[in-house]
Amino acid sequence: MQVLQGPDAHRALTRTFNDLPVPDAVLARIEATFGEALTPTQVVERIVADVRARGDDALRDWTERLDGARPDTLAVSADDLNAASVPDDLHAAILTAITRVRAFYEQQPAHGFLNHGPDGALGQLVRPLARVGVYVPGGLAPLISTLIHTAVPAQVAGVTDIVIATPPAHDGRVHPAILVAARELGLSQVYRAGGAQAIAALAYGTASIPAVDKIAGPGNLFVVIAKRLVYGQTGIESLPGPTETLVVADDSADPRHVAADLLAQAEHNGAEPVLVSTSRELLLRVQAELNAQLEALPEPNRGWARDSVSARMKVVLAGTLAEALELSNLYAPEHLCLLTRDPWSLLGQVQRAGGVFIGEYSMEALGDYVAGPSHVMPTGGTARFMSPVNVRDFQNIISVVGLTEGTLRRIGPAGATLARAEGLEAHARAIESRLPVTDPS
Repeated sequence: MQVLQGPDAHRALTRTFNDLPVPDAVLARIEATFGEALTPTQVVERIVADVRARGDDALRDWTERLDGARPDTLAVSADDLNAASVPDDLHAAILTAITRVRAFYEQQPAHGFLNHGPDGALGQLVRPLARVGVYVPGGLAPLISTLIHTAVPAQVAGVTDIVIATPPAHDGRVHPAILVAARELGLSQVYRAGGAQAIAALAYGTASIPAVDKIAGPGNLFVVIAKRLVYGQTGIESLPGPTETLVVADDSADPRHVAADLLAQAEHNGAEPVLVSTSRELLLRVQAELNAQLEALPEPNRGWARDSVSARMKVVLAGTLAEALELSNLYAPEHLCLLTRDPWSLLGQVQRAGGVFIGEYSMEALGDYVAGPSHVMPTGGTARFMSPVNVRDFQNIISVVGLTEGTLRRIGPAGATLARAEGLEAHARAIESRLPVTDPS
């Protein structure tokens, strides 16, 4: 285990924007599928253009080609939605997550204001988006929590038309847990479509799938590239990349908890675990725990986690907790876990993070499911300027200006002066046309 300190640590945790990494296995699959060497962006451009041109037929073709299923009907029927069932404990867990996420976002201030004063009225109207698309990855397992953590903030924002796209299994079915969660959320529009083709359908619309005003939800490399390509045609909440967790720990931290929190994210493909500690002894004990806990994981989780730990994990020895927080702010992690003697005393020093998880009972893994805030958080250092999914992501804010004649007389000349300074004579004259004509004599 290489331990970084001082300038080496600063360099290792300073990030610049780069395209998402492309594993060799992905490039090999592209060449096998398309018969030529293409970049992921070239692949997505082809898919998006095809869906835009041929609609449902292209969706079915690409779903068959890439997901191994060809759904005759893209929409999940009401009968299938109502018939879906899961074990009782999972059903109860879904309800717990929905209840807690909804309760969290109902506390977020999400209204506008309109102030009437001596100058007239100034304010903001807040209106929900008309239609939102939620992308729910399928892949190796159904991401039930992603549906809950994106759809609930949209519902609290007032969005009434929510469309779900998720890849089907090889038998053409959508996982029953996704259907149960959708049903409990009161959502009935579920479509058997995944990958870049689903993003294109949500952006441009097809005969079966309506175009949406905004797409939310994480996905694989091809989904993220597709979201980037269709931005402008529709809105996107973010371009989420591989997950990351930065743990700040002092000598009071339990090495078992530190290792468990790092591995909880390391088992995601491409994840980057980071440990910053003021204790060299803790770092050594965490390394031993990581090895032991890795061996105890089943496959394929063990292989995924081992790859993240061996290829991308960063370990930093900080001189003080203040330095540890400075490094964390530099890195701007998706998840920041504070496992220290007095973690609440550090909260005021946090400037850049998607979410902060304070103390040993607030593990990030719990936040992925039932804590309350959405687990869709900024990655790749974008927490410097972006926020986790929230109610405002699904609303329009409209400025309101209703000034009085007296206010116009007082501030209009300044506006006209600024307009002429910018070379916009028509702007100045529009203002002055409402002002009283002054007698030049």
